[in-house]
Amino acid sequence: MRRTALLVSTALLTALLPLAGGITTASGADGPDPAPVPVDRFEGEVPFAAQPAEGIFTWGGDSDDPPTLALTARADAPEGAKVLTGSYDISGYGGFTHDYAATAPAHDWSAHRGVRLWWEGQNSGKKITFEIKDGGAHGEASELWTTSFTDDFTGWKRIELPFSAFTYRTDYQPVGGIDHVLGLTRMWGYAVTLPTGVKGRFAMDGVELYGAADPALRASVTTDAAVVPVEEGGTASVRVTLGTTDAQPVTSPVTVAYATGEGTAGPGKDYTSVSGTLTFPAGTPSGTSRTVKVTTLKDRTAEAAETIPLGLTVTGAKAPAENPKIVIDAHGLPYLDSRLPVRKRVADLLGRMSLAEKAGQMTQAERGAVSDQNDIAAYDLGSLLSGGGSTPTPNTPAAWAKMIDGFQLRARATRFQIPLIYGVDAVHGHNNLTGATVLPHNIGIGATRDPQLAQRTGAVTAAEVRATGIPWDFAPCLCVSRDERWGRSYESFGEDPALVKSMETVIQGLQGRADGRDLARADKVLATAKHFVADGGTAYGSSTTGTYTVDQGVSTLTRQQLEAVHLAPYQEAVDRGVGTVMPSYSSLDVIGDGRGPVKMHARADMLSGVLKGRMGFDGFVISDWNAVDQLPGDYATQVRTSVNAGVDMMMVPYTYKEFSAALTAEVKAGRVSERRIDDAVSRILTQKFRLGLFEHPYADTSGAAAIGSPAHRAVAREAVAKSQVLLKNDGGLLPLRKSQKVYVAGSNADDIGNQSGGWTITWQGSSGDITKGTTILAGIREAGGKVTYSKDASAPTAGNDVGVVVVGETPYAEGVGDVGNGHELTLSAADRAAVDKVCGAMKCVVLTVSGRPLLVGDRLGKIDALVASWLPGTEGGGVADVLYGKRPFTGQLPVTWPRGEAQLPINVGDSTYDPQYPYGWGLTTKAAARSGALTTLGKAAATAERRHDDRRGRELVNQARLIVQHKVGQRITAAVSKPFAEADHALLTGRYGQALLKLLQAYRAAR
Repeated sequence: MRRTALLVSTALLTALLPLAGGITTASGADGPDPAPVPVDRFEGEVPFAAQPAEGIFTWGGDSDDPPTLALTARADAPEGAKVLTGSYDISGYGGFTHDYAATAPAHDWSAHRGVRLWWEGQNSGKKITFEIKDGGAHGEASELWTTSFTDDFTGWKRIELPFSAFTYRTDYQPVGGIDHVLGLTRMWGYAVTLPTGVKGRFAMDGVELYGAADPALRASVTTDAAVVPVEEGGTASVRVTLGTTDAQPVTSPVTVAYATGEGTAGPGKDYTSVSGTLTFPAGTPSGTSRTVKVTTLKDRTAEAAETIPLGLTVTGAKAPAENPKIVIDAHGLPYLDSRLPVRKRVADLLGRMSLAEKAGQMTQAERGAVSDQNDIAAYDLGSLLSGGGSTPTPNTPAAWAKMIDGFQLRARATRFQIPLIYGVDAVHGHNNLTGATVLPHNIGIGATRDPQLAQRTGAVTAAEVRATGIPWDFAPCLCVSRDERWGRSYESFGEDPALVKSMETVIQGLQGRADGRDLARADKVLATAKHFVADGGTAYGSSTTGTYTVDQGVSTLTRQQLEAVHLAPYQEAVDRGVGTVMPSYSSLDVIGDGRGPVKMHARADMLSGVLKGRMGFDGFVISDWNAVDQLPGDYATQVRTSVNAGVDMMMVPYTYKEFSAALTAEVKAGRVSERRIDDAVSRILTQKFRLGLFEHPYADTSGAAAIGSPAHRAVAREAVAKSQVLLKNDGGLLPLRKSQKVYVAGSNADDIGNQSGGWTITWQGSSGDITKGTTILAGIREAGGKVTYSKDASAPTAGNDVGVVVVGETPYAEGVGDVGNGHELTLSAADRAAVDKVCGAMKCVVLTVSGRPLLVGDRLGKIDALVASWLPGTEGGGVADVLYGKRPFTGQLPVTWPRGEAQLPINVGDSTYDPQYPYGWGLTTKAAARSGALTTLGKAAATAERRHDDRRGRELVNQARLIVQHKVGQRITAAVSKPFAEADHALLTGRYGQALLKLLQAYRAAR
């Protein structure tokens, strides 16, 4: 998600504004305007510099997004001799800032009406965004307030931006907001955001404060809600509150005239009209409220919802951003009767809806894009989402619930009051929420080989997500990852479809029982199987998205490969009752069908034919983020193609208006059938009814206390411990003893962000202390070891018994993490140096914290014990649990560990298979027999298979696996690896006798 940069500096106004006592206030409302106060003359008085010094600096979404800036002498300069000039070509976001020094006092702008500037228009028709920073400790810890103007002119023009036009930013705040009041007494500067998607140039001069302060900025009138639902016959109460920016009483009277207006409800028939005036005399304390009451009338007729606008005219203060709307709730209609079967409720509601209302249900917008929340009702939106890192401010459970309840309240203003369904990518816990339980990513869950534990992790996620008012999770990812160069490979449970299928118990953890009867519970959410289909099979180098190398590329497969490897997990998900399915960005090229690569969002044969037809999927298909834009043709063609292919709801984060209009037009033109629309909307409404949203649209926060609770973290800690794969353990170095002196080093030993990976707090994740949790280092210390820590291994190593070097990757998500797109499978230079130093000085354990196998073969001889720790999440204590023997190592590789990148892709079942460690490999520190007759075990396994005794079959195969590993040691050859890996696949498919035969083959091949 984009970072909204309004960074503001401090040296310019230091020279130009009086700091002692701030700006002098005008003598009175009728007195002369104060003299303009310069902010920027661009004559060189403010340098090009960034925090903590004062200066003007640029910023952008990537390296080529920041504009170029210069102070240029111009004969036509509106003021002085120079102007600020620049050029730009921005694909993401970009602009520039004047930030006051962080150590200087903030400035007082409250005596002025607004800020103005000279702008040389290019008549581009583009919007220029202007932001100011208010309050807080400094420019990086203040509130952002924004307005804009349009470059629709040529030549110099003075742009005046009154402070009354600035609004609080809802899509990004650097510190989560302070008081949401534009006080103007502690200002830190301004920033300009330039247009994207077009090359341009600009010139700017003479930024200054102008005019006398607007009294309405000191006092404002608000209402308790923009939408006030009331049952027919009830009385609606609208609370009107007066507030001041300094919390002091008002100095002059404020009046609020009110009157009911013309809506869909009729005066005298549906309600009694009211009008009058509320008076707040001078001296009224800030926070004082008055109440307007509107009585509705009962006519005993079943009806859709009806609206009563309440107009407010404010004198002496700033009026509410919008007038409140009283809504008489829909009542008496069959779809509102919870006693009726869902199918009858759906049919009744669908039959009442207009085409526009149906199109709205098929539309999903990003919550930050709905700057005017009236759009929820105006466009009958069916769904909102939070993209990765799109969070309320502050990022707390209460703020999430309040935000979503606010959105749901807006939906009450629609005719049929169809609730929104809100979705998030909670892919390893409620990972957008600070303080939530962050679980291991799926690759680690796959390593546990524990379906019951997978279900429990799903239950933890569901409980924490639903407790914040969110009923829908875009998880789990059921991709079968076939190339670890893919930046999403950690989102996969593994490379074997049988392993992925076995982990789909997570769906029951999320949703409850397969028939959907548990979906209305306060601790369950609707799950999403993604990304349909074969996203894990995309070929290296096939992506055409930016600099991606694998993600969103092409999967070229035979029909048999498609069915056996990539489709198999989706039939399992459908059988488990998964509520939604998300298609992949990638293209599918089925060998022999003559179609070539076709984007999945356009494949009617797969979405409608296979998924909905053959598999019997009765949920709804939700598109991926802006995926419709990747289809060929103009926008109307893209919409028509995807909807006709079987996409039921379109994730169009910022273009919801355009999508709704295009879809409606395509239906009216006969290019999308009304039958297809009715099918899509029926599927969406069915899940909303199953979720109980019509009866309980608002957040049930009764489970909020469990978010990040010890009980939930205990589940995560167990998952971490069981996900650790012990690849090498020469001399029985592990488990460690508490009496040993341990030297801990490496980039990922003490970094909660790195060990959590991507999709944590933000889309890409980030290094550092980003949320509450226990790092691996902290876990080791809590385990009772005597620890010396040196991240770069620069501290002396003498006197220690054993080294623990925690190395690996920094966070990434999706194609940003593709190998070849700034990422490699090798250790960083710093990590290699740490391994070399520590392992050269003492016996050592190396832990790789990563989303995929890393190439360590060149150093394997120096390493005594090697552990694949994957991306464990917030509970680093689980790693310490196995290091110190509190729990035994039991994890197994969910993917093949290659010797070198040239081997990729390499997977179980390949005809040529010679990895560093085979799929299924995993040593144990559990006390177990390491000898026995494999032939005897094989006979017993075959018997267990015939009797369908899965528990006994698994026990026998695992016993045999440990015997083979003990004999093989680190002498892993191709002759050992191939049957060893295939044995694990046979185990997962219930062929225990076959698994023993394969293990016997591996045993005999061991030298």
